[in-house]
Amino acid sequence: MPEIVPGRPEALKGSAAAAVLLMLFNEDEAAQILSRLEPDEVRQLGYAMYDVQDVDPEEVNEALDHFVTKAKKRTTIGYGATRHIRGAMTKALGEERAETILARITPPTRSTQLEMLKWMDAKEIAVLIEAEHPQIMAIVLAHLEAPVAADVLQLLPSEYQEEIVYRIATLGPVSNEALEDLEQLLLRGPMSKQGAASQRGGTIEAAAIMNNVRKDNEQRIMKAVAKRDKMIAQTIEEEMFVFDNLIDMDDKNLGTLMRTVDSQVLVVALKGVNDMLKGKIFSCMSARAAQAIADEIEERGPIRLAEVIDAQKLIIATARRMADAGTIMLGGKGNDFV
Repeated sequence: MPEIVPGRPEALKGSAAAAVLLMLFNEDEAAQILSRLEPDEVRQLGYAMYDVQDVDPEEVNEALDHFVTKAKKRTTIGYGATRHIRGAMTKALGEERAETILARITPPTRSTQLEMLKWMDAKEIAVLIEAEHPQIMAIVLAHLEAPVAADVLQLLPSEYQEEIVYRIATLGPVSNEALEDLEQLLLRGPMSKQGAASQRGGTIEAAAIMNNVRKDNEQRIMKAVAKRDKMIAQTIEEEMFVFDNLIDMDDKNLGTLMRTVDSQVLVVALKGVNDMLKGKIFSCMSARAAQAIADEIEERGPIRLAEVIDAQKLIIATARRMADAGTIMLGGKGNDFV
């Protein structure tokens, strides 16, 4: 640990250190850096820049030393990263889930004006698209983060909400031409003709948005989607609450659920689960029961992934039935419960 000297200020870290470095650049250089950051990062840095206006020379030197040390540790790990990341994601999550995640995190191959949506609030976006076709609305929402998309959805006319969710859930690759038309509609700017089709949307995307919608709106929208296409509605609902979401339940409700689950099913379901979720589940059981489950998991050895998934689905189905009966509550969405 670094030596703490009385009267000496602590070393600047995180956004404070970054703010000091940014203040050392001229306006043009600082602008180039800020233009590559996300909106939340720009806001955080902006606050920090005001807070570090009166730092002393020693703190500036420490921030620079920290930056130089980190810079020296940079490696060539980035070479061939795209292929490696895609392969790892596909093996870990399956092709459909991997594509959904990669669509969000892969750096764009062309500059897209749709990125400007990140800088707008939900009300501004809703006003821009409220008079457009539901397909346009769906494409826009599919390009937003789920919490923002949920806010926009609830600001749009209620008679369109079910239609929008359905179109998001069934959205295929969006052609480059369609994206260009959308960009012109939103931002009235000239667009590039380069680039490939964009893959956004799908039932996972729709579920993420619905997970952030108020409970009363969620029930109304999902009921309407089910009338239109029961299979799509069922798939969205399955994606809305998955086994990993058990970690969001409080101890009382999770304990009630675990007492109804067959121990052999739980042994299979917990195989390969991360330690945090496993620890959460064990904490809701008696020490003796938790140890017995842990020992059996170890003794069972490798279990087929398909068996693990089936066991997890069985537990989630039980949780949904108990929630519908009012026996337990599945936490989420702030003060709303299901």
